[in-house]
Amino acid sequence: MRKIHRHAVALFLSACLALPVMASQPESVLCHINYGGEPRVIEAAPVSTPYRVPAVEVGSYFLFRVVFENQPREQAAIKTYTYASHARGPVLLHQASFPYPPPTGVTGRYGFTGLHFVYESVRDGELQYWCEITK
Repeated sequence: MRKIHRHAVALFLSACLALPVMASQPESVLCHINYGGEPRVIEAAPVSTPYRVPAVEVGSYFLFRVVFENQPREQAAIKTYTYASHARGPVLLHQASFPYPPPTGVTGRYGFTGLHFVYESVRDGELQYWCEITK
């Protein structure tokens, strides 16, 4: 009985020590993108400045950028940008801002953003996306 007790105490203590590590893992934003029937997920970790966050190529024509700023709390937000890639440089097609943390009860089938459709008229392209917060 004493061996079982020591083993249970050891398991309990190791579980308690693991909790702060698991709790300290930062949240990230997962954006689910669909372009041309090809689903893709882009992950964004919190950043201290939005200026260094690059846009990610989606297909041959779209660029998608997610900026997740969780500090300072009073200015915290998640912003998404969708660009068309032109020869003269990227052209902004769509920008959306969402408060962080999202209001309670907002998340549903399409996360905290809802389902967005972005259209580009030169090549007649459509990009769909929605985002969720995960740990």
